[in-house]
Amino acid sequence: MTIRDIISGTASALSVALFIGAMGSALNAQEQTSSEADANNPLANVTAFNIQNYYVDRFTGLPDDVDGNQFVLRFAKPLTIGDSNWLMRASLPYNSFPLDAGFGAVSGIGDFDIFMAYQFDTKPGVSFGVGPQVVAPTATDDRLGADQWQLGLANVYFNGTSPKFQYGYLLTYRAGVGDTPEGKTRPNLGALQPFAFYQLGDGWYTGGAPIWTYNFSNENYNVPVGLRLGKVVQRGGTTANFFVEPQWSVAHHGDGQPEMQIYAAINLQFR
Repeated sequence: MTIRDIISGTASALSVALFIGAMGSALNAQEQTSSEADANNPLANVTAFNIQNYYVDRFTGLPDDVDGNQFVLRFAKPLTIGDSNWLMRASLPYNSFPLDAGFGAVSGIGDFDIFMAYQFDTKPGVSFGVGPQVVAPTATDDRLGADQWQLGLANVYFNGTSPKFQYGYLLTYRAGVGDTPEGKTRPNLGALQPFAFYQLGDGWYTGGAPIWTYNFSNENYNVPVGLRLGKVVQRGGTTANFFVEPQWSVAHHGDGQPEMQIYAAINLQFR
């Protein structure tokens, strides 16, 4: 097992979460209910700033006392280009992962990730988007990123027609482009993120949004499940979404996969 496996199994996978955490806003009681139902819509048409963190308590193939962390800053902005509606999202992580064989750790900025989603016209309460993804090799240490440009596509579906139960998925694929640096493996990653949320009332909700990953370069994969507790709060023109979601891997292959992790965030939207 090498730090490359951890990067493929953890950092690249977690950056897919760029698309999750958007929230609606509300001005009265009826609109507040709508805001809660739309709180985790990855295609919400509002400006957002998200502070998110993954703490990995245990990795596959490493001693139980070895952990890691990824802290992520994200920004989202709706754009109108001609007659088309798009949503731009950008993410920059700060990673701290164990070194080869689990001795010591390496920390620093990871790869910069940006996504543009074209939003199709759909019936009210349903969002559907497709767009390109670009990953730039901005890691301060080449062990914290792929050290190569990556291009990909993403497809997002969100159904918020029910004020009580919302669901959807995010499907992504990305791969390295250009020459692969010596000693590196070309990134070739797929991910499916199913998500479902149930509104408990008074802004509280539960559910989960785990990321299932498959690395086509080495056939490693990880299938976690999660259980979230969240709270949506409206203050003037700002909507805040606070949540914590422990996640456990129920199926995996390859070393360096997150076996147990805690996903927590403060997501802010502004109107």
